[in-house]
Amino acid sequence: MDIDSLLSTAFDGPALLGVLAVLALIDSTSFGTLLIPVWLLLAPGRLRPGRMLVYLGTITAFYAAVGIMIALGATFFTDAIAAFFASPVARWLQLLLGAGMLVFSFTMDTGKKGGDGESPRSGRLARWRARAMGVQDAGEQPASNAPSGGATTATRAALAPLMMLALTAALIEVASMLPYLAGIGLISASDVGWPGSAGLIVGYCIVMVLPALVLLVARIVALKHVEPLLQRINAWITKNAASSTAWIVGIVGFLLARDAATALGLFDALNTLR
Repeated sequence: MDIDSLLSTAFDGPALLGVLAVLALIDSTSFGTLLIPVWLLLAPGRLRPGRMLVYLGTITAFYAAVGIMIALGATFFTDAIAAFFASPVARWLQLLLGAGMLVFSFTMDTGKKGGDGESPRSGRLARWRARAMGVQDAGEQPASNAPSGGATTATRAALAPLMMLALTAALIEVASMLPYLAGIGLISASDVGWPGSAGLIVGYCIVMVLPALVLLVARIVALKHVEPLLQRINAWITKNAASSTAWIVGIVGFLLARDAATALGLFDALNTLR
């Protein structure tokens, strides 16, 4: 029995759905699907839920499209893709990428901070967040005399950065979301066929953003109760995001470089020279 047959028999029906739900909830804790939404929810003033839905909808659509393309590739181009990534050219590219990530990680946590421990860019980021989320402080008066066309243009201009933020976060993270890739593998190995596989991938992506949606609802209906939790998460992000990201990038780069060096036989060559 080959591996595809084994997977399709081991995870079928309710068992497959349960495994996919668990994997999706693991993916829901990533930077793009949870930490950035929390940061956006912490924008002061009255929140416009539609802005958050634009962000979450963009990242869901992107992951669903990538997942469907990967599933199609897994069906039709698996052998060609595997052969390419096993080639010496791909291995040398992997080695260079890993080494570059490792070097870059040492430069990521060098930003200067002010006397209050915050980066000089934090104020600009907070103002950008407020504009993007369309929040309105208690003392701010709406521009009632503004032309309606200008308001529509401003709304579209504010939505574009949110969509770009979602796409950027998704592009950075998609290659490192191992649970998602494992879920796509299980779906490809199952016998649900198309469009069933596409439906499962879309459902997976919706489950990925469910925690952020729950926090959005809590932010709207129970702000006083959920705000302390959001503030603690935001404080952790502000204090540790740069160093944590640097560590993750460095570790991933080291693992990529080590795997490529092993496949290319560089360690064996060094031992021979000794």
